[in-house]
Amino acid sequence: MYLALLVIFLQFSELYTQDKVFTFNTVEIKVEPSVKVRNGAPMSIICHADISKSADFQLKYNFTIFKDHKLVFMTVSDTGDAQYEVPVAKSSDTGDYQCTVKADKKTRSSDPVHVWVTGMTKPTLTADKRDVLEGEVVKLRCELPEEDPPLQFCFRKIKTNSTPRETCVPESYTNFSVLEVSVEEGDNILQFDCFGRRNVKLEWEDSAHSNKTLVTVREPFIKPTLTTVPSSNNVTEGDQIQFECSTVVVEMRDIEIILQKNKSILNSVQDKKLLRYSTVATLEDSGEYLCKVEQGGASKTTKLNVVVSELFPKPTLVASMTKLDKNKELILNCSINGFQTANFSIIRKNANGDIPLKNSQTLKMRVNVNDTGSYTCKAEVKGIVKESKPVRINVYAPVSKPTLSVAGGLPEVVLGKPLQLICHSVMGTPPKTFRFYKGDDVEKIVINDTYATFLDENIRLNDQRGYRCDARNNHSSGVKTSDILNVTVIVPVRDASLGSVPYGEVEDGSEIAFLCSVKEGSLPILFRFFKKTDNEVLLFEKIEHRDRAMWHKETMKRQDTGTYYCVASNRANVDVRSQPITISVILAAWKKGVVAALVLITIAGAGALALWWFLRKKKKAKGPSMEMSGSALAANLTSEKLARQPNDGDYYSGPDLESAEVEYTEVEVSTLDPHRAPVQKGTETVYSEIRKANNGIFARSYLALKIVSYTGFLQYVIFLARNWIRKYNAPENLPLKGRLSCPVTARTLRRDFCSNP
Repeated sequence: MYLALLVIFLQFSELYTQDKVFTFNTVEIKVEPSVKVRNGAPMSIICHADISKSADFQLKYNFTIFKDHKLVFMTVSDTGDAQYEVPVAKSSDTGDYQCTVKADKKTRSSDPVHVWVTGMTKPTLTADKRDVLEGEVVKLRCELPEEDPPLQFCFRKIKTNSTPRETCVPESYTNFSVLEVSVEEGDNILQFDCFGRRNVKLEWEDSAHSNKTLVTVREPFIKPTLTTVPSSNNVTEGDQIQFECSTVVVEMRDIEIILQKNKSILNSVQDKKLLRYSTVATLEDSGEYLCKVEQGGASKTTKLNVVVSELFPKPTLVASMTKLDKNKELILNCSINGFQTANFSIIRKNANGDIPLKNSQTLKMRVNVNDTGSYTCKAEVKGIVKESKPVRINVYAPVSKPTLSVAGGLPEVVLGKPLQLICHSVMGTPPKTFRFYKGDDVEKIVINDTYATFLDENIRLNDQRGYRCDARNNHSSGVKTSDILNVTVIVPVRDASLGSVPYGEVEDGSEIAFLCSVKEGSLPILFRFFKKTDNEVLLFEKIEHRDRAMWHKETMKRQDTGTYYCVASNRANVDVRSQPITISVILAAWKKGVVAALVLITIAGAGALALWWFLRKKKKAKGPSMEMSGSALAANLTSEKLARQPNDGDYYSGPDLESAEVEYTEVEVSTLDPHRAPVQKGTETVYSEIRKANNGIFARSYLALKIVSYTGFLQYVIFLARNWIRKYNAPENLPLKGRLSCPVTARTLRRDFCSNP
């Protein structure tokens, strides 16, 4: 029963829940009267939610309105509408508005709408002073109390009959701005106003102009007067001229009077109304003078132009010669055009100060090289001193005979590389002109003080032309020429090759000769012989005045096996390396024979020892009762051997071991024809030991081993003899392997390859 009630309750709950289904269709926001509202007018922001329901039931709506993502209004309503009222719209109400509606657990937001409140409120302007002196500062304050930052404030300074001067100040965090304005000379009656400015959607919007503020300006002192005695247009050189600058001040406090000419201060006074300055007039005193009076920030100036008439022109210095040889006479004369009565002096200019030479109109002197320099003369009339333009005098010593040398030191050059020459003249007054010659051709002209260089990049092997140079300056002696310099052209070494005799293989203890040669290169040549190892080993070196060098090594050892090469070089300092050759040191022929003999002797000794051991053992087994019947058994054996043919194919198994006896038989062997081989006649007795036992195979094996051993040794001796004959009795013109440059014969093998070239 309870279960049935629970099921019914759940079904009713599900039906009740399904009846309260709703969804947001749209959420909209609108502005009344429009999205563009005049400043000061009322404005309404209305948010509307369009919702669909599954049945007629009540919902609670939470409305939130944002301006530029900042919360400005929030309310709860039973209907789908909410309204945000702005009774007086201000420019700060401009922005993007958006509405968000939340019902139950669902939320929906509208699209943003931009509202522009046009126009700004009128700013107010105040000044801290209404009556000021020239040079003082007026502090202005412009304020927009109903506007929000960021703002920009523009101040205007208005003078009578002139265009207003505008100064704008941005303010990011306040709705007011303060500006200090300096009152300048000539600002009698000033008016100030201001206006505000803001940026809306990348467009500037200005407010109305503020109230105008009037400021009265008073002068702290009058404009100064500047006079001269004598008059500014009646001054002659040598006259005493006096300047006077004066003014009238309201208050004698921190006042200063300054006299200037071309921005240079001539004189100044403080807390006084009058300035005086006097000097002897010269032509340089002509120009514009300025009198300036300053007090605080106020400043006033007066200008006066002064013209000074010339008393006499500048003197002129004339030299008899400006370029002359050492020990020649020089005459200097100083004069004034159209003016005779003056005090003259002739001076030599110097970096450490002028050097007076003579208080006269004319100077005669015999010059030396040290007299080179600039000379002037001075003339004095009525205390006015004028100086002539400088005259340059150059005194020349003759050049010495130049020397021509190679920059590297030695008079030689490597073929293909440039040659640098230096021409040097120790004596003589600079500048000097150097000329380089190759043969009779002028290659280069250089102007320098003591030396000059020449780079010849066209070096040829058979060029026989010598080099020379000459030097000269402005001395009348003319040109000096150097000695002829002949330069040796060094040809680098090229194509080195290495050979040897014998080539490839050499017997242990024998001699060997290595020959290193080059295809070309200037003499002398350094030849070096190396053996190639982990660390390159220098074996032999020699300097030759020919294109080859030989190294003779008398005894070769097994450790001398390896790879050899040679390196050739000359004064060109270019190492040329040959191709390597490999030399193998093999065992000598006589050592091979000794080894073979030792091997055969060892084998024979081992066989004899084995036979002795076998016979001794056999004899102990037979006992002392054994007898020997040699003749009968020997005859039978001999007849049996003669009856057998050498190629009958039968296998010899030996006599019956049970009745076998040892027999010694003397056999006479006749020698061969003496014309066939040089063999000595004689009789050989061969003792054949025949064992009468079951192991006859051992006897036959022993005899075969002895025959093979003696036969192999004989063949080895014949092989060594043939090699000896082939080596030392070969044809005379034996070719040298390894790319040697001359023929080698058997007679020259031991000492040298070929005669000197």
